[in-house]
Amino acid sequence: MAVKFGIREILAHCDHTLLAQQATWEDIRQLCDDGIAYHTASVCIPPFFVKQAKEYVGDRLKICTVIGFPNGYQTTMTKLVETQEALENGADEIDMVIRVGALKEGKDKEILEEIRLLKAACGPDRILKVIIETCLLTDEEKIRMCGIVTEAGADYIKTSTGFSKAGATFDDVKLMVEHVGKGVKVKAAGGIQTLEDAETFLRLGASRLGTSRIVKIAKSMPE
Repeated sequence: MAVKFGIREILAHCDHTLLAQQATWEDIRQLCDDGIAYHTASVCIPPFFVKQAKEYVGDRLKICTVIGFPNGYQTTMTKLVETQEALENGADEIDMVIRVGALKEGKDKEILEEIRLLKAACGPDRILKVIIETCLLTDEEKIRMCGIVTEAGADYIKTSTGFSKAGATFDDVKLMVEHVGKGVKVKAAGGIQTLEDAETFLRLGASRLGTSRIVKIAKSMPE
């Protein structure tokens, strides 16, 4: 029998997300207000807004931001500087994008060291999630990334940016849950449209959901 998740429990697993290029501070402020009101795990926002958002929410809400986004092909030092600035500005969680081409070239050690470096910057108190862009990878490459993320000491492996060809799938989350090591969690992101989808991802073992839809659904439900 499938586990049933209530709307409040689903919201508690959501990184309420707005990463659109045209986002304004008013949009981000509303996102933060909704994140607080609906008790989401965090809001995930562009780096530019991190300092202002953290000053606005204080300790009422976790602030997540993205690094090397959305393509991941920045240099490691660029990603490190981005991460350090985001942390200094008050980010609680960092979602970084790997360089997919490096994985396809077999440069697993380079990816490992980059993740390890960014996790060292985050330290034990800030969460690092690693976006692997599953829609561009073979199953063998996804499994390799599960091992790399585990060895590097990151906190999460994440399916997608939401800016590529496709987002999270049930099969990918199931595969990742089966192959990550102890202590590494899975975040599903990209294309999560319904409560049924959200519940299925959680039932399959995802611990976080990157989505803007679930709060919108909650706001439309009768109290």
